[in-house]
Amino acid sequence: MNYKSILFIIGIAIATLTSSISSTDVLAKTTTKGTAAVVQTSDTCVTYHAGFYYEPINDTVKSRINGLSYKEDCTVPYEDLRYVSVLYTNFEGKTEVGEIICNKAIAEDLVEIFYELYLAKYPIEQIRLIDEFNADDDLSCLENNSSCFNYRTVYGSTTLSKHALGLAIDINPFYNPYVTYPNGVTRISPPGSEPYADRSADFPCKIDKDDLCYQLFTEHGFTWGGNWKSLKDYQHFQKSID
Repeated sequence: MNYKSILFIIGIAIATLTSSISSTDVLAKTTTKGTAAVVQTSDTCVTYHAGFYYEPINDTVKSRINGLSYKEDCTVPYEDLRYVSVLYTNFEGKTEVGEIICNKAIAEDLVEIFYELYLAKYPIEQIRLIDEFNADDDLSCLENNSSCFNYRTVYGSTTLSKHALGLAIDINPFYNPYVTYPNGVTRISPPGSEPYADRSADFPCKIDKDDLCYQLFTEHGFTWGGNWKSLKDYQHFQKSID
């Protein structure tokens, strides 16, 4: 076989491969973000890694949240929200599937953050939609449930919480309580979490500046409620958007 024949065969092989890739790209577009492949599996669902994806709110999810976290007076359109699925390591060291509803502006942040937490086997007791707790924030926190979207006001005020916009998430809230000082009196929520308000104590799942959870969220532009001056919300991370 002469030199020209070999080049001809190579050219045919390259053309065939290029055509195959182009056809496949219609079904799945792949780009690179950092060290992880982000696969666009369809026009609506984005998969970051196996088990970590986000997509628009579908009718099934709507039926689960209507009248609960998504209240009748909710001003946030469904189009601004995303359903997020992640894997996490529970307190027994087992892999579980977690569900989150968040603002579309932070959906990519969340799959990236929870993927890193999962790789590190960072313990999270549970990640369930707050609707499974009748959209009751106190009950969800009492059960140490990590959650995000819930159309509600800040406790004791008429101001909408960042949770109402899907821009805030609480992580292991029982061990990272919400501490306020109404009329100079310390109030710690949820009930029973009082020992964990002492941040000088050493205990599992404590979020502080040395904690991986804190580091990942702040790297993604979130602020931490543990840094606030007038109150402390050690479980809470939120992000502002333009």
